Amino acid sequence: MRSNVNETLQKIPTTRLIRIREVMNLVGLSKSHIYHLAAQGRFPKSIPLVPGGTSVAWIETEIEDFINQQIKARG
Repeated sequence: MRSNVNETLQKIPTTRLIRIREVMNLVGLSKSHIYHLAAQGRFPKSIPLVPGGTSVAWIETEIEDFINQQIKARG
């Protein structure tokens, strides 16, 4: 019975939120350039972590998609 629960939990997709330092490490861009691209609609938007607060994060899969788009765009 327990193995069925574990198998079910493993099939549930998880959404991971990552903070700016990890985003910078993944994409190789500075913080200011990331925010500049996001303001232009050329980079995934951040998500506020606390209503009315300043803490934000990004959805990891959206950052991965951005990286893959850059790879495809190089030709």
